Amino acid sequence: QHVPDVPQRLRACCTRCGSTLRQRRPMLRSNARTAAIALAALVLYPIAVTQPMLTVRQLGNAQTSSIIDGVIALLADGEIIVGVIVLLCSIILPLGKLAGLLVMSIIGRRLARSHRALTYRVIEFTGRWGMLDVLAVAVLVAALKLGNVMDVTPGPAALAFTICVVLSLLATATFDPHMIWEEN
Repeated sequence: QHVPDVPQRLRACCTRCGSTLRQRRPMLRSNARTAAIALAALVLYPIAVTQPMLTVRQLGNAQTSSIIDGVIALLADGEIIVGVIVLLCSIILPLGKLAGLLVMSIIGRRLARSHRALTYRVIEFTGRWGMLDVLAVAVLVAALKLGNVMDVTPGPAALAFTICVVLSLLATATFDPHMIWEEN
């Protein structure tokens, strides 16, 4: 619906359901904020996936592993399904979501409506799977901590990855999906 300028103390109502329509905040500022947050997460993301995520000490031996090292080790050990799930949920889908938010924030208005809608659907779909890798790490740490034989400590990538997840959530929260339906 097109919402005309509404004088103060009056409100615009939906002609179909009667709910109150409101004037939205300026889209430029909202999209600039989303782009800045998504770009910050994308800059931090290589550190999060290449630096050591966990250090596991077992019987005096210490082994550190990054997310990429873990994916490569899983695939090399024949754990194809788990390796592909970790690759998708920890690397490909979060990068796709952040890149999609960045594209929609910067040049989204210049895209065709069908492309905007498709990109937004992809962003929404990938956002649902963003915490699966965090859950997998939590389950792994809990399983390893069952005995006193192993000690698991977070590496520098744990903080970077946490910040990336928070920035991704903030970018999603500041994104204004109403721009999908606005005219160029």
